[in-house]
This record gives sequence, C-alpha cells and structure tokens, in this order.
Amino acid sequence: MSLPKKEVEKIAHLARISLNEPDISLDTRHLSDILNLVEQMNSIDTTGITPLAHPLDTVARLRPDIVSETNQRDHFQSIAPQIEAGLYLVPKVIE
Repeated sequence: MSLPKKEVEKIAHLARISLNEPDISLDTRHLSDILNLVEQMNSIDTTGITPLAHPLDTVARLRPDIVSETNQRDHFQSIAPQIEAGLYLVPKVIE
C-alpha cells in the first residue's frame, strides 16, 4: 500500500508535525513500508493459534506471604491525637 504525498501531509497536519519538503518523501516511503508490513501480517492465517499474553513461558517469582513486621498498633495509636474503638478519628473534610 503506497501512500500519496497529500495523505502524508494531511497526517502530519493532524498530528501537528511540521515536515520539510525533503522529509515528506522519506516519511512517505517509511509510512508505506509500515503499512505494507501490516498488510503482510494481516494476510497470515492464524486460525488454531492461541493468543499469547507473553512470548516467554515464565512464572513470576513471588515472595512467601509471611508476617515480617511486629504489630505496633498500640504504639501508633498512643501517639495519635484522637482514637475511638481502635480507629483513628480525623476531621471531617466533606460536607
């Protein structure tokens, strides 16, 4: 698929990109090459091929879910300005 020069100028205008006259011919060729590649990829028969979420068959390494910090709730609530029933009280900010 070959793009005409006018189409490239229109795309550049819509993208708010200023192109010099020598750049237009080069960009026209590059955009045409990209569209040709997309056409080639669309013509490939992919029936029976399952989509991939990732090209590598890897498993995420997760750390064990164990408690590593000590419970400091009482200490933090002892220095809080206001608490009620184990909850922090804060000023109302929305009417």
